[in-house]
Amino acid sequence: MRRIETCSVHAGRDDFAELGVHASPIDLSTTYPVHDLAAGTASFDALVGGAAHAENPIYARLHNPTVARTEQAIAELEGTESCVAFGSGMAALTALLLSRRAAGSHVLVVRPIYGSADHLLACGALGLEAEFVTVDQIAAKRRDDTSLIIVETPANPTLKLVDIRAVVAAAGDVPVMVDSTFATPILQNPAALGARYVVHSATKFLGGHGDVIAGVVCCADQDAHALRQMRALTGALLHPLGAYLLHRGLATLALRVERAQANAVEIAERLKKHAAVSRVYFPGIAGSEQGELIGNGDAAQMRGPGALMAMELHGGFEAAAATMAAVKLITPAVSLGSVDSLIQHPAGLTHRVVDEQTREKHGITAGLLRLSVGIEHVDDLWADLDQALTSAMGSTGDRLRDAA
Repeated sequence: MRRIETCSVHAGRDDFAELGVHASPIDLSTTYPVHDLAAGTASFDALVGGAAHAENPIYARLHNPTVARTEQAIAELEGTESCVAFGSGMAALTALLLSRRAAGSHVLVVRPIYGSADHLLACGALGLEAEFVTVDQIAAKRRDDTSLIIVETPANPTLKLVDIRAVVAAAGDVPVMVDSTFATPILQNPAALGARYVVHSATKFLGGHGDVIAGVVCCADQDAHALRQMRALTGALLHPLGAYLLHRGLATLALRVERAQANAVEIAERLKKHAAVSRVYFPGIAGSEQGELIGNGDAAQMRGPGALMAMELHGGFEAAAATMAAVKLITPAVSLGSVDSLIQHPAGLTHRVVDEQTREKHGITAGLLRLSVGIEHVDDLWADLDQALTSAMGSTGDRLRDAA
C-alpha cells in the first residue's frame, strides 16, 4: 500500500497514461451527446440513482470526470471506498444531513463546531431536531430516531480534541460523522477509527491556496449513493475548474501540512511566554489536555497537532481587534489551511451566528483569536505576530489608563 505522502501526489491519476496526459484534464462540458437512446436512458437511471459513473455522463449535474478524479484521490487519502464532492463544505454537510432524514430527524451534536454548521443545526432550517451534548451524554441521549452523531476534531475554534473511538463506542448503531478539516487526511483518518462519514471543508488545507471553495464527504460506496442522489437533486455540485484546483492542491498537501505544523509548534511555545497572551489553545503544546490522542501511542488518533491554534488575550475584545489591525505579514481574514497565515476573531466573525451564551460556554470569548499558521519562515511570522501583540497590548493599556 502506498504511503500517504505518495498518495497525495499520485491518487486520482490512474487514467492519465491511457489518456496520454501528465496534468489533470479539465472537462467543462455541461452536457454530453446521446446517440444511443437506450444506453443513454440506462446511464441516466444509474446516475440519478446515485451511481459513481455510467457509460454516458448525460449532464454535468449528474457526473463530471474531472470531479470524479478528485473524489477518487481524496477517498484514497482517507481510506474510504468513496468520496462525494460538493460546491462548499456547507453544501456537503447539508447533503449529508438531508440524506440521513429517512433514518430519523434527531441528530446529536458535540460542540464546539464550525459556527455556520452550528447555526444550520440549531436553527432547524432542515427540519431536524439537533440536540447538543457532551461525549459522555451520547449513549444516554440516543433515540430510535437518532440518525447521526456529529463531532469536529480538532474543534473549531478552540482546538478541543474529541476521542473518536469513544464517540463511536457510545453511538452504538448510529452513524458518526467527523469533521476532520483541521486535521486533514495527513494527520487523521476517522474512518479507520469507526466513523462512517468524514467531512472536509476542502476550501481549507485540501485546496491549500485560498482559490477554491469545495466540500467533500468520504464514506462507503453504499452511503455515497444517497449523497450523489442528493447532490443531483439540489444541484450542489463542485464545478470542474474547482475540482481541478483541488486535485492540484493535493499534490503538496503532505509537504504543506508538515511545514505549517512545524511552524505552529514553535509559535505556540513562543505565545505561551508572551505578556499579551493569557492562554494558548494548541493540541501540541507541552502539557496540553488530551495529549494522549496525538502521536504513536495506543490511544492516539492524530499523527501530529496540526497548524491551527487559538489564543486568549489579556485585553479582551479591544486587544483582539487591535492585534488584527496591527498585523502586516499575517492576513486578518477568515478561513484557514492556506499556504499563507491567517488570523481572525471567532466571536465576531466565524462564530458570530452562534448565540453569545453558547459561545462563552465553549470558550469562544471576546478576547479569543484563531491563528492558521502557513508555510512562511517561522521567524518572519513570529516577528509580525510579536509586534502586533505588543502594539495591541500597549494601545489597550493606554486606553484603560485614559478611561481611569
